[in-house]
Amino acid sequence: MVDKHRICCLDGDGISTELMTSCVAVIDAIAPYLTKAVELSHHQVGFASLNAHGTTITEQVISAASESDGIILGPVSHADYPDVEAGGLNPSGVLRTSLSLFANIRPARCYSGLPHYTQSAFDIVIMRENLEGFYADRNMVAGTGEFMPTDDVALAVRKITRTASRDIARAAFEQAHKRRQKKVTAVHKANVMRLSDGLFLDAVREVSTEYPEIEYTEMLVDAAAAMLVRAPQDFDVIVTTNMFGDILSDLASELAGSLGLGGSLNKGKTAAMAQAQHGSAPDIAGRDLANPVSLLLSVAMLFDDLGETEASGRLEIEISDMLATPSGRTADLDGILSCSAFTEKLCERLAGR
Repeated sequence: MVDKHRICCLDGDGISTELMTSCVAVIDAIAPYLTKAVELSHHQVGFASLNAHGTTITEQVISAASESDGIILGPVSHADYPDVEAGGLNPSGVLRTSLSLFANIRPARCYSGLPHYTQSAFDIVIMRENLEGFYADRNMVAGTGEFMPTDDVALAVRKITRTASRDIARAAFEQAHKRRQKKVTAVHKANVMRLSDGLFLDAVREVSTEYPEIEYTEMLVDAAAAMLVRAPQDFDVIVTTNMFGDILSDLASELAGSLGLGGSLNKGKTAAMAQAQHGSAPDIAGRDLANPVSLLLSVAMLFDDLGETEASGRLEIEISDMLATPSGRTADLDGILSCSAFTEKLCERLAGR
C-alpha cells in the first residue's frame, strides 16, 4: 500500500517558476492536515525542455506524469513555440490526451470583500470536455484537425463523439450531485451545428435520465454568455464542449473578479492534473509580481481529488480570507503583496501563526 502522494511538478514558462515555488511552499505548509506524506518530483517542460532536449515535453516527462498520483503543470507559452515538427508541442494538450484527462473542471465564484463585475454574487462550475471539439492538436489520431488545401483556404474539423460527450456529462451530473442547487445546464449551438452539437445534446440528455434528482436545462452558447453577465447566480453546473467551455470559463472567472482566481483541474478516470486557468505572463516573469492564487486553488482541487478534503478545504478557506482585504492580495487585485509575500503570509496562516 502506497503511504504517500507522489506529485509530479512540471515547471513551464514565464511566471511558472515563481508559481511552482509558491505551490511547493504551500504544500509543505498543509502537511499537518494531510493523511499521507507528499513526495514531489520536479521536471521541466516548455522552452527549457526545448533547449535541452529538442522538444517542449519529453517522453520521460510524460512517463513520470503517468506514474504519479497527481500532476501540477505550470503555465506554458505554447503560442510562442515553434512548429510541432521543430519540437513545439503543447505540454498541456499532450498530457490531456496522453492521460485521457477528459474533464476540465473550472469553478468560478465571487469572494467576500473582493469586487466582482456582476450585480449578484455567484458560485458556479463549468465542466468543459477536454479531448476533442475544434482543438486541432487533439482531435485526430494522426495529423491535425486544421489544414489548408490552398494558400487562400483554411479548414478546421470539429470532432464530437458520443463517448466523450457521455463522459463529460456524467462528470457534470456527479459534480452537481455534490452541490446545493443540484442543477446542470448543457450549453450548445445545436441550432447551427445540428449534427455535432446535436450528438452532444443527445448524449447529455441520455445521461440526465440517470440523475432524476438533478434539474436539467439547455441553453444556446450566445444566450449563456449573456446570462453569465446578467444573472450568473441562475447557473450551478454548466456542461459544454471544449471551445465553448474554454471561452465561458474565462468569462466567468473574470466576472468573479479576475482570471487570476480561476482554479482548474484536468481529470480523467485514473489521473488528475492541476493547472492555472491563465497563461505564462512572460512580461512580468522574474519580477515577483505574479498572482499564485489560480494555481494554488488548482492544487487545492487536486488534493481534494486525492481524498485530502481537510487540507484542501483549509487551503481554500485561508485563500478566501486573505482575498477579503487589499492587505491580503497581490497587486493585480489592487493589493499590496508580491507573489512571495502572499505565499509567506498564506503559509503563516496555514501554520496558525
